[in-house]
Amino acid sequence: MKMTLVTLVLVFALITKALAGPASEPVLDALGKKVRADSIYYIVPASSDIGGLASARTDVDCPLDVVAVDGDLGLPLSFTPVNDKKGIIRVSSDLNIYFTSYTIFCPQTTVWKLKYYDDSTSQWFVTTGGELGHPSSQTVANWFKIEKYEDAYKLVYCPSVCSDCNHQCSDIGIYQDQYGKRLALSSEPYKVQFERCWACE
Repeated sequence: MKMTLVTLVLVFALITKALAGPASEPVLDALGKKVRADSIYYIVPASSDIGGLASARTDVDCPLDVVAVDGDLGLPLSFTPVNDKKGIIRVSSDLNIYFTSYTIFCPQTTVWKLKYYDDSTSQWFVTTGGELGHPSSQTVANWFKIEKYEDAYKLVYCPSVCSDCNHQCSDIGIYQDQYGKRLALSSEPYKVQFERCWACE
């Protein structure tokens, strides 16, 4: 009887694991270490060019849009996965991205979100002012993913947090105009890697 109970428990555990599917691989930083939710990073281009991501005023004063900058690492960021009990950031998982430093210019949060459609440029830009956590139809614009791309990674807008929501899926690339290099939905992804900010912790 005891052996039968143990066997049933093991079979149940294996079935549950199979139904849940395999865990996606962890996102790795530039040193090959797992990217963690409780750590701070820079998102930088996966090339020899020096640059990173920051927030900046563009067509409106607030909220600040997300832009690529040249010559420095930009602003430090953190990631919060949809399951905030998981410490490792994984490929293809929904997550919030947010700058860890605030600005005195805008009262909004630094959490990334997809901005409303811009008729003048025919673009969907990435901006700040999103809400951290609370996955639902009301926060669907705040969720992004990291996907493998060639020998590095790319950022993607294709949230899975709301199965009933009607939203588009697209890579995130660069749209350059008079305001700078703005992150926007694009057919040409911005190839990136992640550098841990040891001085920020």
